[in-house]
Amino acid sequence: MEQETIELDTRLGKRSVDPSRFIVFPRGLVGFETEQKFVLLQIKPEAPLLVLQSVTTPQFGLLVTDPKLFLPDFLPRVSDSEMHLLGLDDLSKAAILVTVSIPQGEPEKASLHLTGPIVINHISCIGVQIPQNDMSGPTNITLSSFGEAKQAENSASTSS
Repeated sequence: MEQETIELDTRLGKRSVDPSRFIVFPRGLVGFETEQKFVLLQIKPEAPLLVLQSVTTPQFGLLVTDPKLFLPDFLPRVSDSEMHLLGLDDLSKAAILVTVSIPQGEPEKASLHLTGPIVINHISCIGVQIPQNDMSGPTNITLSSFGEAKQAENSASTSS
């Protein structure tokens, strides 16, 4: 049996999407509580950035990425009630995303926002954005700082 797809207007243009990939956010997203149904869209197959696209509002989509690609030890605090809402007993079974902002015309200033991670149970397709109110580390990290650290690491290893 062929999988049924629907045509969605998105920030990336028209896309055919399988409705079984819709992610429901029972509480919406911070500042957008009425937006509750989303789908993750790839920008390019090799790109680490995705768009968390509203199914109902074509112009609303957030640029997101997996923070572990940049910060391997990143782990948000998730309460028992949030774990219950997500239907999870172990956070390692969830996808964790953070929003990314890229100032217009200044891609070198792209940054990860760590204060509002998005946790998704990809089995049940339920998501929750979980504000991290008392973070001890940085709250925003520019992506260029990772490139600079990688360059320093590479030049240190080639000069030894």
